[in-house]
Amino acid sequence: MEHIKAQPGRPRLLRELNDRAALKLLGSSGAMTRAQVSEMTGLSKVTASNVLSRLEDRGFLIKVGVQEGGRGPSAALYGLNPSCGYVVGIVVYLDATTAVLADISGDVLAETAVATDPTVDPTRTIQSIVTYLTKAARIDVAQVQVCVISLPAVIDPTTSHIRFCYDMPAWRGDVNELLRQKLRMPITIDNDVNLAAIAERALGTASDVRSFILVWIGRGPGSAAMVGDQLLRGTVGAAGELGWMPVPGAPLSDGEFDRNRHEVGAAFQSLVGWRAVQKLAAEHGIVAESAAGAVAVAAGTAAATAAGAAFLDELAQRIALGVTSICTVLDPELVVLGSDVGTAGGDELAGRVQTAVAGMCLARPRVEASRIPHNPVVRGALLVAVEQAREQVFFGG
Repeated sequence: MEHIKAQPGRPRLLRELNDRAALKLLGSSGAMTRAQVSEMTGLSKVTASNVLSRLEDRGFLIKVGVQEGGRGPSAALYGLNPSCGYVVGIVVYLDATTAVLADISGDVLAETAVATDPTVDPTRTIQSIVTYLTKAARIDVAQVQVCVISLPAVIDPTTSHIRFCYDMPAWRGDVNELLRQKLRMPITIDNDVNLAAIAERALGTASDVRSFILVWIGRGPGSAAMVGDQLLRGTVGAAGELGWMPVPGAPLSDGEFDRNRHEVGAAFQSLVGWRAVQKLAAEHGIVAESAAGAVAVAAGTAAATAAGAAFLDELAQRIALGVTSICTVLDPELVVLGSDVGTAGGDELAGRVQTAVAGMCLARPRVEASRIPHNPVVRGALLVAVEQAREQVFFGG
């Protein structure tokens, strides 16, 4: 009978797996002691100690303090070495461009906001912003590992080409490759609502559900659907473009997708775009400088005034048309009302949308307003950028 030789162990692979587990834990949970790393990863205390020492020697970890209070000597706290790399997140809208620079631990070191000029070459604009941020943070541009850019755009998930970006025709085509050549760093361009959904999954009300939809009432309505940790992007990146959804009584869009235009008075856009929300508010005697301002006024007075309540009732019915269309297909656990309109409406608007959806379809999703207090799109861009940078720096991805 032939004897089968035992296969030798693969200590290098085991070390890599242990290193990855420790780095991911410290990246998500913050600084920890050796004993805490051992407990949270399941590694023995000796192995955890060896892993942390090895990662410290490689410059990936540093001692960030001590934990006191035990019977024995104070235990050293280990955290990611922030100087391992830096990331930039940029959010481009028609009126303004917001940008932040953070280290690999996610701490913001510099930020800026500038007026958007839609006629200027995007590569020149982004290069100028990155240069400003790196100077403000006193680091070299070469230390930036990743730049993630958000746009209100349809972006092909296969080619990364920008197929449609309303009112900003300069942002079209293979801008990604042009930026990579100009900045000499990895560039990711993603849809703004998709990035906000990533932030909701990591930091918001969607952190404990299997599936959810983020509805975004911005200049035009949009949405993002996430099942597990997977965003549903569609074949050409057009999944969730609610503004194009036909609704009874509203004129159809003419489908001029490739001409970078979309009628603000057509389809679902005509019901819940910013202009439509402000017009509806004015019909109820609520005048404000923005759609979010009108919703905030109504939400604050809904219990006291008939006008505020009536405006929110009608707005909720309109929003529910779009939500119901998605829920009929996906049946999610949760619907999050995002953007400044959703946040301004709070529980008053969310509760009305939940009731309206339940009256339109068999799905029964919970509807809540976003709880992320400040610019979820920026936070989503940073989350993606930091994850990519860690993979690149720590694991050579």
